[in-house]
Amino acid sequence: MDQMQQTLDALEIESVGPDVYRAQHVEAGRGVVFGGEMLGQAIVAAQRTQPDKRVRTIHSVFARGVRTDRPADIRVESMHGGRNLGSLTVSFVQDDRLCARALVLMDVEEPDLIRHARPMPVVPGPDPTRAHSNSLAAPETILVGGVDITDPTLTGPPSLQMWVRFPGAPDEPGISRALLAYATDGWLIATALRPHAGFGQAMAHVEISTGVVSHSLSFEDAFRADEWLLIDHEAVHAGNGRAFGRADVFTEDGRLVASFSQDALIRGWPEGQSPVGREATAF
Repeated sequence: MDQMQQTLDALEIESVGPDVYRAQHVEAGRGVVFGGEMLGQAIVAAQRTQPDKRVRTIHSVFARGVRTDRPADIRVESMHGGRNLGSLTVSFVQDDRLCARALVLMDVEEPDLIRHARPMPVVPGPDPTRAHSNSLAAPETILVGGVDITDPTLTGPPSLQMWVRFPGAPDEPGISRALLAYATDGWLIATALRPHAGFGQAMAHVEISTGVVSHSLSFEDAFRADEWLLIDHEAVHAGNGRAFGRADVFTEDGRLVASFSQDALIRGWPEGQSPVGREATAF
């Protein structure tokens, strides 16, 4: 099965009780569910619960890893559902343990009173011949400038730009937001590692302990996931075993459509917790 279909299948949540859902997982080879997948599923669950609104902002905390070898419940609790704004929580529970929770703000489209946005950075446009499938991003992914984030001998500024596209994605605003959410989770750690010689993304979960602990994503405007989107990452701080970064997302014609920020772990493995020889790693 190709990556696009696996991702769409993971967003096909199944109702197993009142405001409780379950879903398939995309196997990323680590034994734990990718945070971007959980963000996407939370958006779909929120949309299912308040279908008259759209997801405006999602704030997530990943307290524990969700294992891929057994089911997890996606539990939704509405806090408020007004005419223009709604709010709810989405919790991921596995084996009676709370693993992650998202606070979701819903809204409806309203006319502009004022409008401005950060301009899109000047970068080369997407060249489809250079696109490749990436399980932590999109079926068509292009790293601007051919940056190699895996080689620990290569360094660069704490920034990273990438084009993503989900060809064949349905023309459904909620699914487009869920798919973009999937692509936002996996790259700010790599961005934070770029300036530091001797460290690369390929070392994550193997030689260094990394993991996303919180992620906040806001949608500013409409877009389609089957069209090219530029994600402009910046890691603004790294230290004390943590990293903080943020990013903006633009359409190919330069519209700012989403922004996000992330807190992550970047640290050495605690004594006695080396992942060597294990089938799965989780922070």
